[in-house]
Amino acid sequence: MEDPMYSLQDVIRCDLCETPVPPKHCDICHIHLCEACVGKHLSDESKDHYIVPFKLRGITPKCTKHSTEVCTQLCTTCNIPVCPLCLDSSQHEEHELEEILEWFEYKRERMQEDLQNLEKYIYPRYQEAATNIPVQRADVNKRSQKLTTALDKQGEALHTEIDTIIQGMKSDIDDMDAQHIAAIDQQEVAINRTITEITQIILDLKRLLDTSDVCLVSEYTSRTEEFTNLPAHFQVTLPTFTPQEINREQIHQQIGSLSELAIIFLLDEPRILKDIQTEYKNLYRVSCLSDSELWTRGTDNMLRLYNLQGELLRSVQTKSGNWPWDIAVTRSGDLVYADYINRSINLVSGTQIQTLITLRGWKPRGLCSTVSGDLLVIMRSDDKKQTKIVRYSGSTEKQSIQWDDQGKPLYSSYDTKYLNENRNSDICVADWYAHAVVVVSAAGKLRFRYTGPSSTPQEPFYPRGITTDSRANILTSDYNHRIYIIDQDGLFLHYIHNCGLQFPCGLCVDSRDNLFVAERDTGKVKKLQYYK
Repeated sequence: MEDPMYSLQDVIRCDLCETPVPPKHCDICHIHLCEACVGKHLSDESKDHYIVPFKLRGITPKCTKHSTEVCTQLCTTCNIPVCPLCLDSSQHEEHELEEILEWFEYKRERMQEDLQNLEKYIYPRYQEAATNIPVQRADVNKRSQKLTTALDKQGEALHTEIDTIIQGMKSDIDDMDAQHIAAIDQQEVAINRTITEITQIILDLKRLLDTSDVCLVSEYTSRTEEFTNLPAHFQVTLPTFTPQEINREQIHQQIGSLSELAIIFLLDEPRILKDIQTEYKNLYRVSCLSDSELWTRGTDNMLRLYNLQGELLRSVQTKSGNWPWDIAVTRSGDLVYADYINRSINLVSGTQIQTLITLRGWKPRGLCSTVSGDLLVIMRSDDKKQTKIVRYSGSTEKQSIQWDDQGKPLYSSYDTKYLNENRNSDICVADWYAHAVVVVSAAGKLRFRYTGPSSTPQEPFYPRGITTDSRANILTSDYNHRIYIIDQDGLFLHYIHNCGLQFPCGLCVDSRDNLFVAERDTGKVKKLQYYK
């Protein structure tokens, strides 16, 4: 509806001087005032005045206890408007008071902020989560169908004598599906319930923002904080079927087994458990010696061991005096580091440093120690045109990984790369220049390249550090101040991005899957809990 103040047919004018479109209003005298006449009006001290912006005219309500008075103050202790006579009484003695116009404007600003947060940020996130529910449910059916098909094939080979066992295992699948669907349904109910609440709050806020009823506005309490975090994400460790060769004498054991269904909830807002300040100006790598001790390296020639209290336990200078390019802790608890300048891999054991490997024509970039005790080293040729991974047992080369099945390079030939062995023996490489996490099998066969979530294809992806956890998830840091979590097959699971990370670089996990993050510019190591 057109504001009568601006109507061409009935222009509102100052009641004292006829100036059109006056910006002020006396809410007690009920007259319109231009800026020039405000002082003149206030000079009349024979009665009270209360000047407000024209658009907020009518903001001062009549006092419910003193009908001849208007309320220009708000008692924030009682959360009610009060008039001068109310203030003279003992009822509001020592209570907190706010000038009603200032309070009203403050509340409107907060309401506007809440509306913006709900409409632009919180509500869309819930919508996105709700949209993903049918996809999750469909995936449950697809995966369970694959399991059922595998069981049927095995059952046909075993004929009637194993039908009872097969039916029992199918029942196990149904039970696990029911658990999985129940978890999804639980999440859907929570999301939809919250969406309904948010929708109503948005409608209520819009109505409140259009009203000048102080009593209604004073009753408003922000609930935005309740909806800041989505309901907990969950990760599903899906059951698999492992067939065995048929042995009629031990038929039950030979059928195979279904793994358990495990549902792990990833925290929407990870918890920072420790914040460890190191001596480095720039910190690049961190490697767990134990759950309570961490080796670190920065851009000097020192390797430093810290505990979780930030106490420096050991300092070791590199053998050559060059700064180490990468570090890793071996199964026996020794430290190995790569010296890019003199092309060597070195072992720190006690107070001694031993050169294990010296390269020719290649320079080491990243390294990791495997479950079997081997060393994986990613290296670049001196002409900077080739990159490969070499597996060493001691100082003996066992395997070289460089090309895919089409004879194309698996890795870019530029910039630093870091790698980690996953729990399924895959080798995972953070290839910054290629904007990808490249994953190959233990045999060196390409499994997949992860180039960022498909939902944000235009967003740059710069993987830097990399590690894996006990569920074979791959975690990779990105210079966009966040960490990606993907599963062992390259499916994006979650971001770690809302806990104040600044240029996360090196990553490692302890035996309890707590994540340690080396921040490049702050020189800090942060210990995070990212699931429950």
